[in-house]
Amino acid sequence: MCKTCGCALPAAQTHNAVMNPSHQFTVVDVVQDLLAANDLTATHNRNHFDDHGVLAINLMSSPGSGKTALLEATILAMRSRYRIAVIEGDLETENDAERIRACGIPALQITTGTACHLDASLVHQALHRMPLADIDLLFIENVGNLVCPASFDLGQHLNVTLLSVAEGDDKPAKYPVIFRASDLVVLSKTDLLPVLDDFLPSRALGALRALGVATPMIHTAARRDPSIDTWIDWLENQLKDRGIKAAVEHNLDPALHEAGMPCA
Repeated sequence: MCKTCGCALPAAQTHNAVMNPSHQFTVVDVVQDLLAANDLTATHNRNHFDDHGVLAINLMSSPGSGKTALLEATILAMRSRYRIAVIEGDLETENDAERIRACGIPALQITTGTACHLDASLVHQALHRMPLADIDLLFIENVGNLVCPASFDLGQHLNVTLLSVAEGDDKPAKYPVIFRASDLVVLSKTDLLPVLDDFLPSRALGALRALGVATPMIHTAARRDPSIDTWIDWLENQLKDRGIKAAVEHNLDPALHEAGMPCA
């Protein structure tokens, strides 16, 4: 697994760190140094976004929860009014970036190899290949993982975590760190609820509230029965709060957003 966040430590080494205080402090010091360096780069990334008037959203979830499908539906709903770009994070392949490019949207793929999350340095490298002056809304689709992505600031303004109804409704209780760090929880694939009666949205919301947070949870279905209006409204409000106006309001040519093939 990942060599940058500590999850690659062998079990015996972790056991020694707990049992031997001197080892414990060494491990903690190394992790703190890594996070401090990451946070410095994240601040630099955020300054880039702010200087160019870009809203950056870190999209997190388990693998297969529907992040890319939600992005495709979002792009189709908003690309005529906002200039959107995506940074994709996966261990291997450019599959997701190719899906996004098919929507006529610039997408950069970061392949992490063995790392189970993106970090600020990887995002910073990608930013130097993106025309930030021509972007209103940047999505960073993190590596599918409910653990490590929550610990690494990328410079984003907002964290959004997807929870698919194909997963257990106790996920917020099992993975509290990522859900506590979220500004919004998106319940995805809700069109499957009629055949997945072991998942109760009310139970998922209760698990989220038990963490002591008031984070909103919205329902979406991006595929069979497209329903993402609440999600789009939330995005519109975030853009408005940051003074980012729709294309029709600041005389951008909507046709520029229609280039490329329709999403698959």
